[in-house]
Amino acid sequence: MPHSPLLSIDNLDIAFRQDGRLSQVVSNLSLSMNAGETLALVGESGSGKSVTALSILRLLHTQSVVYPQGDILFEGQSLLHATEAHLRETRGNRIAMIFQEPMVSLNPLHTIEKQLAEVITLHRGLRREAARAEIVQCLDRVGIAQAASRLGDFPHQLSGGERQRVMIAMAILTQPKLLIADEPTTALDVSVQAQILKLLHELKQELGMAMLFITHNLRIVRSIADNVAVMRAGECVEYSSKTALFAAPQHAYTRQLLQAEPKGSPLPVKPDSPLLLRVENLSVGFPVRRGLLRRTVSVKLALDKLSFSLRRGESLGLVGESGSGKSTTGLALLRLLHCEGKIEFDGQPLHRFNRRAMLPFRSRIQVVFQDPYSALNPRLNVMQIIAEGLMVHKRLTEQQREEQVIAAMREVGLDPQARHRYPTEFSGGQRQRIAIARALILQPELVILDEPTSSLDKSVQAQILELLHNLQQRYGLSYLFISHDLHVVRSLCHQVIVLQKGKVVEQGDCEKLFTRPEQAYTRELLALAEANDGQQR
Repeated sequence: MPHSPLLSIDNLDIAFRQDGRLSQVVSNLSLSMNAGETLALVGESGSGKSVTALSILRLLHTQSVVYPQGDILFEGQSLLHATEAHLRETRGNRIAMIFQEPMVSLNPLHTIEKQLAEVITLHRGLRREAARAEIVQCLDRVGIAQAASRLGDFPHQLSGGERQRVMIAMAILTQPKLLIADEPTTALDVSVQAQILKLLHELKQELGMAMLFITHNLRIVRSIADNVAVMRAGECVEYSSKTALFAAPQHAYTRQLLQAEPKGSPLPVKPDSPLLLRVENLSVGFPVRRGLLRRTVSVKLALDKLSFSLRRGESLGLVGESGSGKSTTGLALLRLLHCEGKIEFDGQPLHRFNRRAMLPFRSRIQVVFQDPYSALNPRLNVMQIIAEGLMVHKRLTEQQREEQVIAAMREVGLDPQARHRYPTEFSGGQRQRIAIARALILQPELVILDEPTSSLDKSVQAQILELLHNLQQRYGLSYLFISHDLHVVRSLCHQVIVLQKGKVVEQGDCEKLFTRPEQAYTRELLALAEANDGQQR
């Protein structure tokens, strides 16, 4: 007699109630998973992946979500019609979830130990000492170095990869039967991504758990999944074994996802293009404090003697793992961190300027951050967000501001009619366009792009890169492009600097570095990127 599946989704519809109307986001979805199996749920933003995952645990707002038909069964019992008591017993204990952005999921006011202890105390009733021993053991298992000494750390004191490992530890403390991993590697660099995927695979084998792996990147599916379901606009367009899907994808949309990679090459820079930015021996250190009085006992160098120059219309890529000093460089150039060394912008010594003296340069140097969801104020509408810089730097009438906002929105491919809507009403790609419009409206000369495409799916990523190409061609913008995605860097940048633990490993012409890398670390990063490509092909 065949075993019943661990998880079964049968003809499921999901809709949201808004202004008295129903908006359907998932239609007639049917999937099943057996114990110990990994199912990859693949699709672009808005395809219904995360909504489906949240529905399994009934985490969507009960007042607005409606399930017109279908059911979700876990171990033969309905979750859609379960009591609150049954759901509380299931969540965390039998089904655990790793969310995409650990910095949003972890409480910034509590230590790592307190947050992990809360899980183990709530679900398993362990006392403090027993809980601490198990927490240290679990953190060791997920690869947190010197775990016992990190228990008192807060989330902001961990790197991106370390925060994701803490989230994994939190999920497996209860040894669940099903782990839902919602985009767990999206914003991680290639080496940390490879480590997290390997860790998830090992934990699945050790604990005998099933895994629902949600991603927009088919590149990483081949190494971890048994079966794959491809979603588009709320419908499952292809559902098959991993082997069959990669060997002979049936649906045109699946083939499109498989082929979605950054294309193009950097725009040529005029030979007589003047120098815009010159940096010499840029260093950033953070004090290490110890003892009751929190005295500074040493300084930890986050960036050590970085030097480069950038011409108008040129793009420089900063590449490296988490903690290599990429974002620190961007913040130092913006004079948002104390730093040593020289920063000359258009001949002006920014390193000597105080806050007031820097104000005229704020409009000339703009920044676009990695996560537009965090970078955009959810209480302001798009009109207010994009116009914010104009309010500070320019004296304009309300009508003039609105006209410039409309023009900026058109520039980045957004409908100006949507300017009175809020960030939550837009997709990830649209939010990133809003962030770019906010930067462009001040007509900057240098834009610092801090991982602007890492959290976007491949087709949206390609659109944003094309937009950046077009804007650079139109306005002669210079870009400092911070990224861990080597394919993206190669398609946009003229120069590349490879950083490791705050030190420059290699720098030079982009194409030369990609084709003839001189340093072992650079070759290692390129090999990891090629390995991911090999998995896709």
